[in-house]
Amino acid sequence: MVEELLLLLFIFMLAIFVGFETIAKIPPLLHTPLMSGTNAISGITLVGALISAGSGHTWMGTAFGLLAVIFATINVVGGFMITDRMLKMFRKKNTKD
Repeated sequence: MVEELLLLLFIFMLAIFVGFETIAKIPPLLHTPLMSGTNAISGITLVGALISAGSGHTWMGTAFGLLAVIFATINVVGGFMITDRMLKMFRKKNTKD
């Protein structure tokens, strides 16, 4: 049990390191497309949450799955709203929506 927890903690720390190094080396011009791509990847989290909520093993699993669906939906929708707002900053002033 402790060995499995340590392995999961090591993978989590490695993911933090790789994510930080990846984001730090990308030029600011590519942040918007990268953000849009990560929002699409967050959709995978939503699918996993739906599977977890619908598996129906225990009521606690269903409750955590429901919470995961709610938070993943907020993450995906909020991310696309921010991306849309950032893309509006690059539009010319005289174009109509």
